[in-house]
Amino acid sequence: MKKSLFVAVFLVSFFITDAQRTAAISVIPQPVSLVRGAGYFTLPGNGVIIAAKNEEVKRMATDLAAKLSKGLNKITVKEGTAVQPKSISLLLVNDKSIRKDGYRLKVTTGGVSLSANEPSGIFYGIQTLLQLFPTLVERKADVMVDDKWVLPVVTIEDHPRFGWRGLMLDVSRHFFTVAQVKDYIDQMVKYKFNLLHLHLTDDQGWRIQIKSLPKLTEVGAWRVERTGTFGTLSKPEAGEAATYGGFYTQEDIKELVKYATDRFVNILPEIDVPGHSLAAIAAYPELSCTPGEYYVSPGDRFMVWPGGGQHFYGLIDNTLCPANEKVYEFMEKVFTEVAQLFPFEYIHMGGDETARNFWEKTDAIKAMMQKENLKNLDEVQSYFVKRMEKIINSKGKKMIGWDEILDGGLAPNAAVMSWRGMKGGIEAARQGHEVVMSPTDFAYIDYMQGDAAIEPPVYATLRLKKAYQFDPLPEGIDASLVKGGQANLWTEQVYNTRHLQYMTWPRGFAIAEALWSPKEKRDWNDFAKRTEQHFARLTAAEVKYAPSIYDPIVEVSKKDTATIIIKLSTEIEGLSIHYSFDNSFPDQYYPKYNAPLTVPKDAAAIKMITYRDNQPTGRMIIIPIAELRKRAGIK
Repeated sequence: MKKSLFVAVFLVSFFITDAQRTAAISVIPQPVSLVRGAGYFTLPGNGVIIAAKNEEVKRMATDLAAKLSKGLNKITVKEGTAVQPKSISLLLVNDKSIRKDGYRLKVTTGGVSLSANEPSGIFYGIQTLLQLFPTLVERKADVMVDDKWVLPVVTIEDHPRFGWRGLMLDVSRHFFTVAQVKDYIDQMVKYKFNLLHLHLTDDQGWRIQIKSLPKLTEVGAWRVERTGTFGTLSKPEAGEAATYGGFYTQEDIKELVKYATDRFVNILPEIDVPGHSLAAIAAYPELSCTPGEYYVSPGDRFMVWPGGGQHFYGLIDNTLCPANEKVYEFMEKVFTEVAQLFPFEYIHMGGDETARNFWEKTDAIKAMMQKENLKNLDEVQSYFVKRMEKIINSKGKKMIGWDEILDGGLAPNAAVMSWRGMKGGIEAARQGHEVVMSPTDFAYIDYMQGDAAIEPPVYATLRLKKAYQFDPLPEGIDASLVKGGQANLWTEQVYNTRHLQYMTWPRGFAIAEALWSPKEKRDWNDFAKRTEQHFARLTAAEVKYAPSIYDPIVEVSKKDTATIIIKLSTEIEGLSIHYSFDNSFPDQYYPKYNAPLTVPKDAAAIKMITYRDNQPTGRMIIIPIAELRKRAGIK
């Protein structure tokens, strides 16, 4: 038994040392400056972390020591103010050359020093430091590691490009527990995200306890359970029990806020009004313009998008009524309690995708328009938004909303989160308003990551390479008004945490780099290589990711009314694509794609897979020819 344990320890030790000495440094997001030196530092198995005389730094040092204390390693923490040899030193300094939230990390053959002007800089520096350690450091379970961790000699100077580096998590469409949200925070901070936007309310569920309005969670937090494709699910049947859902108590929210704050993450709460309010109306039907019986939507089709830039058309009135004073009393209660729970300076009021067809028929809306001299329904919504801002401001908070709040005239001090491309953000900035960029074409990580034949079906596709092109700062606007950006994860089709992870990573890497790293350091090929290195780290951490970058990109056109042409390509270099039309499964010995393919006359499907160095890398993709005909526009 002892002999086998010795062999296991030796093999793991050999693996760590050999792999670490040959692997390139792969840090995400890319630091401002990284200079590789000669040699390595070996942290002894009984190593020491020196922590500055600061409670936050000592807490971080303790967490780091716990992460490094695997197997035979037992790392301890001592308080100190100077670099000590053969140790990791976390030091607070007064150095004007280190920017806000920045740090200086030096690994020499004699030890590690991490310096920053503030605890946040130490925290971000630790995330970089951990990426220099071998992949095994990410293992949740204890592993038999020899009495040494090996680090490459390197000097890193770093600071963020933007102060707002966010991920939005929709907890309304599918509910995620406190423990699951904490786990998501743990994942995001590794890549220096510092804002978690919680989409707390929508048609499919109200997720935050409002003590003065108990029906919001008694009724609005629960719906009948359905599994399938959102927008096609069946409505509740008469007498069917609403058993799916959940909500965060106010104590839960306080716990989450504390957990996030300890990791230098702000939580932005969103209460989405006046649209997307079916869960609230199910609890309090008197808030609607339209009398009727309401239910919390399980994912049925109750809205229609006509296209052509027209507004949503509601089959059910899911809006709060702007002409009903009870609505403003309701929102006063909601925002009072929300403001007390979240210390962050902003509250998000939604404002997106409001169906107005019921407003058009409402006598109370018509009377309000005449009284307030409102020319159209855009101005009706603007009237509502401006009243929301007054309520939010009265709680000592600033208001932010989706870019539809520009319609009809923007509230005086509102910030805009631009999701319908960058246009809304550009317009808001030109009007002197603060902006957060989260455009669908770069930052909607609920979209498919590869070909629809293999990805869970959603509205559109956003590949990693496109997400990496995200730049929150368009030319020609005041840079001081662009606070930063974020990626948005809507969860209509995200039922569990494994799929939550799959949708976030690796596109979260791309957004993190867009928000932290200097624009001039962008290099897709280099980023792709670093991403592949981090796949191993995610695997070690038991975090699921999408391998879509290994799958072929399929472009279809037609030569004539019967002939389909297929063009194949890959996002990353070094892959070969092999294919078949004969219903068999291709491997590296099958034809290799070199030029556009003409589909054989009677073929039923194409099968494709990518290889690298004679090893399969991508997934087997099967696309029926009937589907390719549709894509090519052949009937």
